[in-house]
Formats: sequence, structure tokens, C-alpha cells
Amino acid sequence: MRKILVKTVQGYQRWISPILPPACRYYPTCSNYMIEAIDKHGPAKGLAMGTARILRCHPFCTPGYDLVPNHFSLRRNWSEPTKNKSQK
Repeated sequence: MRKILVKTVQGYQRWISPILPPACRYYPTCSNYMIEAIDKHGPAKGLAMGTARILRCHPFCTPGYDLVPNHFSLRRNWSEPTKNKSQK
């Protein structure tokens, strides 16, 4: 099941994603996040985490780093780079 899900996402990355304009507001991209979540947490939890990430990726979200956490969570992993005091 894991291989099927990963191959499906890789197919999307190769054939569909190049046709669409870039729209992901997070790093890594939503498709890369899905693959990493499936590899790290298994097919069911990884698919749930990837789907939650896609639903969070919209024009009104705060962009930034959102790495796959080591523990299962459907919430954003707030690991953003620290700002300099001069940027406040």
C-alpha cells in the first residue's frame, strides 16, 4: 500500500504538477510532505497528514517551513526560522 501511494504522488509530481502554476506556500512542497509522511508514519497516518497539509495550503495561510513531525499530528509543525531583532 505504501508503494502504491508513493508512486501515485510521484506520478502527480511528474505528469500533473508541471502543467499547473506553482501554488504551494510551504516548504517542503505538499507532495514532498505527503511522501515523507507516508515513509515516516505509514500509509494511513501519512495519507491523513498529507491530506491535512493540502487543506492547510491556501492563499490566506501563513507560509513557511512545515516539516513532517516525528510524532503523528494533523496540525502544522511550527518550525519557522528565527527572525532577527531588526526585522520586528
